[in-house]
Amino acid sequence: MQERLVTHARGESLMSTHKVLRNTYFLLALTLAFSSVVALVAMNLNLPRLPWWGMLVGFYGLLFLTNATANSVTGIFSVFALTGFLGYSLGPILNAYIGAGLGDIVALAFGATALVFFACSAYVLTTKKDMSFLSGMMLALFVVLLVGVIANIFLNIPALGLVISALFVVFSSGAILLSTSNIIHGGETNYIRATVDLYVSIYNLFVSFLNIFGVLGGDD
Repeated sequence: MQERLVTHARGESLMSTHKVLRNTYFLLALTLAFSSVVALVAMNLNLPRLPWWGMLVGFYGLLFLTNATANSVTGIFSVFALTGFLGYSLGPILNAYIGAGLGDIVALAFGATALVFFACSAYVLTTKKDMSFLSGMMLALFVVLLVGVIANIFLNIPALGLVISALFVVFSSGAILLSTSNIIHGGETNYIRATVDLYVSIYNLFVSFLNIFGVLGGDD
């Protein structure tokens, strides 16, 4: 009898995990599509680039709102508000690259982002490895990145910007591994929060690859 109860509990846990995973990837696909449309609109209207303080206030404000409403239907609207905001921020950036004749850099960054995301996700989903050991390293790397970003706002050193972008690639890759692992091991049971974690990682990957390839391509 006890074995049946344990087996039943494991089955329910597995079904719950699959549901969170399915809902996360479905919502992630929708938000990526939505932010892409917003980015295209921003590009076509030639909307201005947000100042750094506007990005910080908008991003962290909407991120706080999303986390606060993640357990309600309002959380869905918060997710689209956040991803739409980030999509808007991409519009002027992409216009700058394309206007400078660097459309190939944009395509390369997109391809690299997709490759890293699918590789990291496939690794965790295939091996079922618990990546929770990354959490300490991720926290330390976040602090380093925060200090570096703030410093470069005032110093504006291209070499430092390149290093920060490279570290963001490492950080975002680790975040994808950790987020996916948390879903399949039951550490994250809310698909809204899981979607935001993965989306922000993809966004950071794309912007970081744009910066890296832009600098390297500009040296040719």
